[in-house]
Amino acid sequence: MNNPKELFSEIKSRKNQHIQLCLEKDVQSTITNGLEQYRLPYNALPEINFNEINLSTKFFKKNLDAPLLLSAMTGGTELGKKINKRLAKVAQKLNIAMGVGSQRAMLKDKSLTDTFYIRDVAPDILLFANFGAIQLNYGYDFNHCQELVDSIKADALVLHLNPLHEAIQPEGDTNFKNISKKIETVVQNLSVPVIIKEVGCGISGEVAHRLENLGVKTFDVAGAGGTSFPVVEGYRANLKNPKLFGQLGISTADSITQVKKATSSPSIIASGGITNGIETAKAIALGADLVGFAGAVLSSATESEKMLEQNIERIIYELKVTMFSVGATTINDLKKIMLLPYK
Repeated sequence: MNNPKELFSEIKSRKNQHIQLCLEKDVQSTITNGLEQYRLPYNALPEINFNEINLSTKFFKKNLDAPLLLSAMTGGTELGKKINKRLAKVAQKLNIAMGVGSQRAMLKDKSLTDTFYIRDVAPDILLFANFGAIQLNYGYDFNHCQELVDSIKADALVLHLNPLHEAIQPEGDTNFKNISKKIETVVQNLSVPVIIKEVGCGISGEVAHRLENLGVKTFDVAGAGGTSFPVVEGYRANLKNPKLFGQLGISTADSITQVKKATSSPSIIASGGITNGIETAKAIALGADLVGFAGAVLSSATESEKMLEQNIERIIYELKVTMFSVGATTINDLKKIMLLPYK
């Protein structure tokens, strides 16, 4: 492993750069999220009461007031700590799920734990820890994963896959050889469920099928269509065309449908360029159980808790209006809606 102090400094600098680039540069994928290919069937006679629309759902045995996830964004720095606390307070108030950013730096410097720890302000939320699966090939193992989960009292662990991201990142780790067996060890032995997540390039049906055979039951497709970390790293690497690799990946919509088709009964989190309630409804109708937001809420999360809350409440309102327009009173009703091809 690298010298601990050097690694900590490198990771801290990179995390701050990631936030700034996401706020200041055009880091969007050049692929759309694919949801524009579908339209919801409008119902002019819904026979339901708008005030009775119920967004509640259950995920990992926890009841949520809406099927929304404030997806993995940050941690490891003072700015990351501030953002995580705001995300957590809003998640607690609205009773939605939250995930923290990659926690690897914590394993080198335990003092960074408080930049990820949010149970003091959000004791009841569904919370996901986060670690890069690639690190299982670089000296880390199941015990480290369990330590990260325990340290923030998480309900599940996100193991993220990011080969394209790592290949472009100047400090990237790119030895993915034989990593599946190590993922299986974590999945089979961790005290909480494991979610396999991409970081903006999507998961194919073939990969999901292989992971299901290892025991994985939950996927966050994190498809192309939103913030592209290959583009973020393209800027950091000073590529001549930093957006070049933003054209690679599987759209969020395609990834949802591929994972659903290739696996038996997966739990699916849809993220990747989803920004409003209509797209949220489409993702759920395609097969998602939760819908994740990162880039769409980052700016408001850096501004204030109030702005973040208003942003999430906007999405919730848009989702309710969309459900009303298709005659869906519950999330289960919405899952039964058949999307139509956009013409």
